[in-house]
Amino acid sequence: MKILHPANSNLAASNVVLGLMRISSLDDEQIRELVAAARDTGINVFDHADIYGGDHGCERRFGEAITLSASERESVIIQSKVGIRPGYFDFSAEHIVASVTESLTALRTDYLDALLLHRPDTLVEPDEVAAAFEQLHSAGKVRTFGVSNHTPGQIELLKKSVRQPLIFNQVQLSITHAPLFASGIAANMAGLEQSVVRDNGLLDYSRLNEITLQAWSPFQKGFFDGVFIGDRENYAELNDQLDALAKKYDVTPTGIAVAWITRHPADIQVVLGTTKPERVRESAAGSEVPLTREEWYGLFKAAGYVVP
Repeated sequence: MKILHPANSNLAASNVVLGLMRISSLDDEQIRELVAAARDTGINVFDHADIYGGDHGCERRFGEAITLSASERESVIIQSKVGIRPGYFDFSAEHIVASVTESLTALRTDYLDALLLHRPDTLVEPDEVAAAFEQLHSAGKVRTFGVSNHTPGQIELLKKSVRQPLIFNQVQLSITHAPLFASGIAANMAGLEQSVVRDNGLLDYSRLNEITLQAWSPFQKGFFDGVFIGDRENYAELNDQLDALAKKYDVTPTGIAVAWITRHPADIQVVLGTTKPERVRESAAGSEVPLTREEWYGLFKAAGYVVP
C-alpha cells in the first residue's frame, strides 16, 4: 500500500480510502470484517459524512461496531464531512460546530483527523467557516481541514478567512468520468466537448497548492449510473484492456481501475464505497500498480476520451 504524506500535516495516509456511506444496514460483525479487510491491506483512512445513513447514522454504526484502543486510534485516520442538510447546504459556524460535536459522539472518538466541507454552499460566509474551524482546531476536536467538490475559486474564497491549511478536496473521478484530466489533455480545441473546463483548472491548482485530491465513485460510469467494470455493452474495449492489464499485473480489473487513478503524479487517493471485504482487497491491490504512460492513455482512450 502506497502511503502519502499530505502537505501541511503530520498525516501518513494510505492512497486507498475506505468510504463508509453504505454501512448503516450492516450488522456489527459485517462492519468489523469490512474494516479488518481494509486494515489488513494497509488502508488506514476511513471516510464518513454526517449525512451518510441519515443524521450521523453510518458514523453511529461505525462507533458501535469498532472499538479502538488509544494506540489503535492513533494508527488510523478518521475523516468526516459536513454541510449537506435536507434540501440545502449549510456552512454556518453554528451548524459546523454542532455537527462535528455530534459526529464525535457517534464515532466514539475525541477528535477527527480531518474535516471536509461537503459541497459548496453559495451562501457561505468565510468568516463563519473560519470561526468554526478555529474553535474546533483549538479545542483539539479537528486536526486538519479540507473541502469536497470545490473549485479553485471557492477554495480561495475560504482561504481569505480560514487560517488552517485546506489540504484535501474530494471530487468525483473514474476512468469513464474524468473531466478533471480530460479538459486539460484537449485544451484549446474548439468544438470538442471534452475541451470544456468544468472545474476551473482544479487539477493544476491542487498540484500547485499541494492539495491532496480524493477520488469518489472510482468505478462509476457517471453520476451513480452504474459501474463500468464488466459493462461490455457500453465499454467493451475498455473492459478488454482492463482484463489484459489485470492479467499482466496479477490483479483484478478493479485493481487496474484503482491503479489508473493512483498512477497520476498528483498522488490522488481513491475512496471506495463498497461493503464487500473482497472488493476492498481487490481495490487495495491496485494501490501501487505501475501502469506505463502507454497503458494509462490506452485506458483513457478506451473510455471514449480523445488524445489529440
